[in-house]
Amino acid sequence: MAMNIGLILVIATVVMGVILLLDKLVFARKRSGKLPLVVDISRSVFPVVLIVLLIRSFIGEPFRIPSGSMMPTLLVGDFILVSKFSYGLRLPVTNTRILDTGSPERGDVAVFRYPVDDKTDFIKRIVAVPGDTVAYRNKTLYINGEPQPVELIGRYQGRGSGVNQTGSLHASENLTGVRHEILVDERRPDFPSPQCSFLAHGPVTVPEGNYFAVGDNRDNSNDSRCWGFVPDENLVGKATYIWMHFDPEMDGMPINWGRIGNAID
Repeated sequence: MAMNIGLILVIATVVMGVILLLDKLVFARKRSGKLPLVVDISRSVFPVVLIVLLIRSFIGEPFRIPSGSMMPTLLVGDFILVSKFSYGLRLPVTNTRILDTGSPERGDVAVFRYPVDDKTDFIKRIVAVPGDTVAYRNKTLYINGEPQPVELIGRYQGRGSGVNQTGSLHASENLTGVRHEILVDERRPDFPSPQCSFLAHGPVTVPEGNYFAVGDNRDNSNDSRCWGFVPDENLVGKATYIWMHFDPEMDGMPINWGRIGNAID
């Protein structure tokens, strides 16, 4: 994201905290009139900003899905809740892990900072964990040498912002026991460009402290197949629920009430 909201919250919390501390220790004793405006504002806003910072840093954070790379699991316009404690409690801004509460598992839908540009958040499915071997050929994902079974559902019918995916193969993939839906465009090559070629020359083994993440919309996703592994320190959290869906490209009602409250599998 262009704006680092976490950094803004930290700076605001520190500045208002210092103002209140200095006022209590120094200026309050000498004051006979009403509170200065900056102190009055800090007293009112500081608790709210502090609570938002703590919740956003250690409990959960909302995100909006901007692209179709995770269709059909997540649609453009989905607003999701990301659990910040699923992959370890981390300090805001630096993302330093301070408490180990878990690690990504195969099949998790995870938010992470894009390894190529850590100011941008990505969301993909973790398909391989440290020590796993990964390959992708003929539209099939191989984990530790085993092809992950896929059952055809039919042809996908997109709506709203996802209408351009109409006609893609709609299938169910069994990712080492985790079932989820994927889209495949059989008209496109496995690796459509030289810029998306990390996995094009054969299997790779995921090193310690890294993960392999792939979009469910297999032929419309910029993911680990293109640029490589996701380091542990880039993890933001696990996607858990859809709390709103708003797609202005949808005919009629832009809010899809049926998606609200759905768990992300």
